[in-house]
Amino acid sequence: MKLSVVIPVYNERRFIAEILNRVQAVHLEDIKVQIIVVDDCSTDGTREFLEEIAEASLNKGGNLAKTFGPNTKLFSQPIKILFQEKNQGKGAALRRGFKEATGDVVIVQDADLEYDPSEYPKLLYPFLRGVADVVYGSRFLGGPHRVLYFWHYIGNKVLTLLSNMLTNLNLTDMETGYKVFRREVLGEFDIRQNRFGFEPEITAKISKKQYRIYETPISYYGRTYAEGKKIGWLDGLKAIYCIIRYNLF
Repeated sequence: MKLSVVIPVYNERRFIAEILNRVQAVHLEDIKVQIIVVDDCSTDGTREFLEEIAEASLNKGGNLAKTFGPNTKLFSQPIKILFQEKNQGKGAALRRGFKEATGDVVIVQDADLEYDPSEYPKLLYPFLRGVADVVYGSRFLGGPHRVLYFWHYIGNKVLTLLSNMLTNLNLTDMETGYKVFRREVLGEFDIRQNRFGFEPEITAKISKKQYRIYETPISYYGRTYAEGKKIGWLDGLKAIYCIIRYNLF
C-alpha cells in the first residue's frame, strides 16, 4: 500500500517543521508514504521556510541540520511542496493536493499540531482489513482531548446532527480534520468549496455514493485563538449552507 499525506498550510511558521518531522517519524510497516504540502500563500514566513525545504530537497538534503536542527527526521521520505498563487482556503489547497496524490489511500493532515500523525496506524487499519472506503477520526469517541470552548463543542454537535439528518449517516464528528479516503473515492466528484466548507461538502458527496465509512477514536490537541486557531462563527454559518446545498440540491 502507498499512503499520500496532504498537508494544507496557511501561516503555520511556528509549527510547520514540527508537523513535517512528526509525519516523517511515523513507522508504517510495508507502506510507502508520499508527503504533499500545499502552502495557501502564507504571509508569516511559512512560504519562505517551505521554499528553503524545497531547495534543500532538490539538493538531496542540503544542510538540513542548520535549517531544522540536529535531530531532524525530515527527508526520510520525499516532500512535494506546492505554492498557491493567492490565498484561497483549505478546500482549494486540498483540491490541488489531491490532484498530485498517487497513493492508494489519501489522508488529510492539518499543519497546526491539533492532530497527531502517530495515530495513522489506527486510521489505516480499516483499509488494511479491506472493509473501508473512507475513515473519519472522531474526537468524540473516547480519545484524550484538550478541554476548550463549550460553544465550539455545541456548534460541532449541531452541524454533525444536521449533516446526519440529511445524509442518513450516524457520524459523531463530521467536522473532524482527520479524513482518510481511498484515492478512487476522491476521483468520483469535484470539490467546489474553497474554505472550511470542504468538510460538509465531502461528507454529503461520499454519503450519496454509499461508500463504506468508518470512524475511529483519535486524540485532539486543540488550540485557542491566541495560539492561532482560524475557524470562526462565519465558517459555522457557511457549513450549514453547505450541508443544505450539497445534500438537497
